Amino acid sequence: MVAALGLMWGLNWPAARMALMDYSPWMFRSIALWVGAAVLFGVALARGRQLWVPRGLDRVHLVIAGLLNLAGFNLFSSFGQLGTTTTRVAIIAYTMPIWVTVLAWFVLGERLDRVRFVALLLGAGGLVALVAPFLGGHIPIGMWFALGAALSWAAGTVYVKWAGVVADPFVVAGWQLAAGGVAAVAGLLLFGGAARIWPEHPQAAMGLAYNVIFGTALSYVVWFEVVARLPAATASLGVLMVPVVGVGSAMLLVGDRPTFMDFCGFALVLSASACVLLRPAPKAG
Repeated sequence: MVAALGLMWGLNWPAARMALMDYSPWMFRSIALWVGAAVLFGVALARGRQLWVPRGLDRVHLVIAGLLNLAGFNLFSSFGQLGTTTTRVAIIAYTMPIWVTVLAWFVLGERLDRVRFVALLLGAGGLVALVAPFLGGHIPIGMWFALGAALSWAAGTVYVKWAGVVADPFVVAGWQLAAGGVAAVAGLLLFGGAARIWPEHPQAAMGLAYNVIFGTALSYVVWFEVVARLPAATASLGVLMVPVVGVGSAMLLVGDRPTFMDFCGFALVLSASACVLLRPAPKAG
């Protein structure tokens, strides 16, 4: 299941790039987020769980988390892929664990220990390696969108932990997907122009279908099963697989050709994420 999750989310990067051949980011994410929400709600109902979140304040927390975790990450990453290579967007987006460390330090008061400090240094080095070829010139706007995706995802992660919403994980994720879907539809109505239903290119149709079925709906179901069955460090291996699979599959499927500095940045960012995600949990007492 961990391997399947890494493959599904990793292949989602080139799939998204293919879908964006014909669909605007607004339309593309509107479809994916709403279908994903419907699947999670369906799974929750099939397991006899209550969809309604009882506390009013928790509902507000879920909306804010959905805007950060789902709408922000998915829309920023989609616009990022229109402005630079898929490999760069995937690498920068997966600096998320590093930004979580920084935000948790300020917001939650979590200690910045030696391992986390090394992760910050590695992550900063990775970003410098990615940006270095463009210094003194024009940094592609897609790289800024990718950084926005990482920061939005990190902020949403820390916000959920800070808010302490008490509800079933499937329900929490489902309502976040729905909130993200509302934001995507609003953007579509305001900025998206004509809403395309049928794509011109078969690759776009395949990319959309993959993203909706595997990259959003099924992968979330698998993720919660993994989290429920395995220790956090083992589950995190699936997350660490994602940028590796994403970079490799983008090279094969959409023709990306990363530069030497891209690979250097990728190695540093992946090492930084590994430091954070595979860090042993502190011992009780």
